[in-house]
Amino acid sequence: MNSKKNKQRISSKVKEQPSGKSRTISFILGIFIILALVYFPIPWGSQEWKVDKDGLLSYPENRGKVDVKILKTESGSNYSLETISFQSKDYTVEGLLRIPTLNKKVPAIVILPGATVPKEGTQTLAEIFSNMGYASLGIEQRNRGGVDMEYDYSLFKDGKEPIEHKMVFDALRSVDVLRQDSRIDTKRIAIVGESNGGRFAIIATALDPSISGVIGISTSGYDTESQIAGLSDETLIRFYRSIDPDTYLNLIPPRKFVMMHSDNDNIIPIKLAKKTFEKAKEPKQFFEVTTGSHGFSEGMRAPLMNEAKQMLG
Repeated sequence: MNSKKNKQRISSKVKEQPSGKSRTISFILGIFIILALVYFPIPWGSQEWKVDKDGLLSYPENRGKVDVKILKTESGSNYSLETISFQSKDYTVEGLLRIPTLNKKVPAIVILPGATVPKEGTQTLAEIFSNMGYASLGIEQRNRGGVDMEYDYSLFKDGKEPIEHKMVFDALRSVDVLRQDSRIDTKRIAIVGESNGGRFAIIATALDPSISGVIGISTSGYDTESQIAGLSDETLIRFYRSIDPDTYLNLIPPRKFVMMHSDNDNIIPIKLAKKTFEKAKEPKQFFEVTTGSHGFSEGMRAPLMNEAKQMLG
C-alpha cells in the first residue's frame, strides 16, 4: 500500500517538472524581454505638450533624464565654469554652468537672457549669484530669444508645437539639468529672466510647482485679455493666451513673483510691466529703478540679491 502511494507521489512530481521544450521556450522568451528593454526602453519621462480650452500650456512634471555633455571646463578663483550642451526636443541647448567651489550642495538659478543676447550675456548675473554661493545655468535660447508670433500661430492651428512653447520647455529642461546634478540642492532652484527671457521664465515657473520662485527683469505680459474682445477665432484666442505670461500668474503662488524695471525702459515700457504686476497674486514684489534702460542695471543689484536670498535661503 505504502509503495503504491510513493509511486503516485513520484509520478506527480515528474508531471510538475517542465519539459525540455518548455524550458527552451521560457529561455527564448527571457532573452526577448531583455533585448526589448535594451533596444526599446520604457519612457520614464514625457515631453508631450497640450493647450487646454482656456489657453493654458502644460508639460509633464516628469520630463525624464537629460543627457548632458560637458564641452569645456574652466576654473575661476572660487568657481568652476562648464560649457555644456543638452537636447531639448529638436534643439541642442548650450549653456554656461557656473558652480561655486563649496564642499556642499548649493542652490541654483536658471538665467534666461533677452532677445539677441547669447549665453555669455548671462554671466554678469551669474557672477553675482556665484559670489552669493549660488550655482547658475545661463542658456543660449532658440532664435536668441526672438519670437515670430505669426509663424507660431500657423504651427499651432495645424496642431504642431509652436517655437515659443518649445522655448518654455527649454527652460524646464534647464531646471531638470540642475535638478539631476549632485552638486545642486534640488529643493532650491529658481529662474531669472530678462526681457523675452522673463516671459518664458514666468510661464515655466507656473508650470513646474517645484521651482522656488521667479524674478523677471525688464519684462511684461502681453495683456491679451484686453485685446481679444473683438476676436471670434477661438483657436487664435487660445494661442494668444498660451504665450502670454499674464495667463499663468495665478499658478505661481505660494512661490514669490518679483519684477524689476527701469523707468527709462524704451523697449518694454514700465506701464506694461506694472499691468502684469497688478494681475499677479501675493506674494509679489515690484522694484522700479532709475538706473539703466532695458535689462539689468546697477540699481537692481541690491534688490536682486535680497530677493534671491529670500527665495533660496
